[in-house]
Amino acid sequence: MCEPCAGIQRNWRRAPGHAELVQGSNRKELRAGGSVTITRYSCDRCATVWEYENNKTDQHAGWSVVGHSS
Repeated sequence: MCEPCAGIQRNWRRAPGHAELVQGSNRKELRAGGSVTITRYSCDRCATVWEYENNKTDQHAGWSVVGHSS
C-alpha cells in the first residue's frame, strides 16, 4: 500500500481519499437507515482497491480496503 493510501482514514464518513484514486463502479445497498451508495475506487499508484460507503446516518461508514487489483 502506498503512502497516500496508508493515510486515508478508514471507517469515518466524509474522510478524504487522495488524488490517485480512480473512481469505478457504484452500487446501492439497503441499510437500516435506507438505501446507501457504495463506490469502488482503485489506486493508480499501488493498485489497492477501496470502497466508499456514503451513508448519512452512520458516522462510521466511509472508506474500506476490499482488495488489490492485478
